[in-house]
Amino acid sequence: MVMPDKGLSAPMNAKLTGSGAETVVLAHGFGGDQTVWDKILPVLSQHFRVLVFDWGFSGAVKEQEGLFDPVKHSSYEGFAFDLISLLDELDLKSTAFVGHSMSGMIGCIASVKRPDLFKHLILLGASPRYLNTDGYEGGFGIEQIDQILSSIESDYHGWASNFASLGVDPHDTLSVETFTECLRRMRPEVALPLAKTVFLCDHREVLASVTTPCTIVQTTNDIVVPNSVAHYMHDKIQGKTTVEMMEADGHFPQLTAHQQLLDVLGRILGFECV
Repeated sequence: MVMPDKGLSAPMNAKLTGSGAETVVLAHGFGGDQTVWDKILPVLSQHFRVLVFDWGFSGAVKEQEGLFDPVKHSSYEGFAFDLISLLDELDLKSTAFVGHSMSGMIGCIASVKRPDLFKHLILLGASPRYLNTDGYEGGFGIEQIDQILSSIESDYHGWASNFASLGVDPHDTLSVETFTECLRRMRPEVALPLAKTVFLCDHREVLASVTTPCTIVQTTNDIVVPNSVAHYMHDKIQGKTTVEMMEADGHFPQLTAHQQLLDVLGRILGFECV
């Protein structure tokens, strides 16, 4: 893997806010950008330095050319190298990494390669594999994934609206609109290869190599990631691991149940929400 010759912090819109001895990194998932953290960022910034950024696939990135490479990013390893490069560039070590959805496993892979960069992994709605297989419930059959990929290819913006209402929480219209706009900003020619990378991935073998302490945070009603995945990851991760179940709907508690999520993060990171 060839490491980038130039810095990633500017093209990835990296921003450090707050102050404190510890750094929290917030990494968004498929179709999102750093604005999905807007509801929890002010509170976290009162207690920590907080890093937010946009992955190269995000529609918030102005110059995607070279930042998202369908070959390099055909697996989470490519994203893990980007994350490592970004943290090295900003001279951040022993961070508390909050990875939502696909970013949870990206953080796991990066932690195996560079454990010095991570003090704690908080895996929010994360999954090592979305496809069902013998003895493993990922949440989707191959026919469902084929339909998702076909819909993205034929009518990306129509699919984006449907996916946002299902994945977020149909009862929270403002949050659905927020994520819908994020999805629509992503280019369809980027969305399709990325969706293949995400929905067809299988990173279960990585879990046994993860030694960084982990907390798996899972909502009780997530159509993207079944509750069984959280317990599967708990059993397979080598390092000390706990599971925090949130009584909430949807795959985006940072949008739909942010106060509840802050309470969970407060217990994990050792701060009190007022």
